[in-house]
Amino acid sequence: MKSIISGLFFLLLAFGSVANAAEPINTLERSGLFGYKPSGIAIRGYDPVAYFTQGKPLDGDDAFTTLWNNATWRFSSQEHLDLFTGDPEKYAPQYGGYCAYGVAQGSLVKIEPENWTIVEGKLYLNYNQKLQNEWEKDIPDYIKTADDKFEGLLAE
Repeated sequence: MKSIISGLFFLLLAFGSVANAAEPINTLERSGLFGYKPSGIAIRGYDPVAYFTQGKPLDGDDAFTTLWNNATWRFSSQEHLDLFTGDPEKYAPQYGGYCAYGVAQGSLVKIEPENWTIVEGKLYLNYNQKLQNEWEKDIPDYIKTADDKFEGLLAE
């Protein structure tokens, strides 16, 4: 089963990975049939604070935005915007919002905001439910591996 998941993951990389040096914040949006391009909007426009305060992903609103780390972040309320601007490192997802499992595997790929985990007060996002399930099998090891790889992946 693990080999099937690994094979699927590398197939995903062929169609959804970032080429050249990457932005530190994931702003990837679908572009064409298989490609993704930076949009300038962090984590597909979802409110990062909502994962912590509401326990679920919420769409951000254009009325509540801020620019941080060269990306536009959207929020579902002024309260969430204020919380984020007061301490963005607390609420921003790890690895710039790229798929946490993907980073552990050595690639920067897009995410689906419905696939997430909070571990020790930090938000981690993943590509899809299959990779979320794989991620959940050994979160501590994947975090350690991803922590070691992330900065190098941005430079590639």
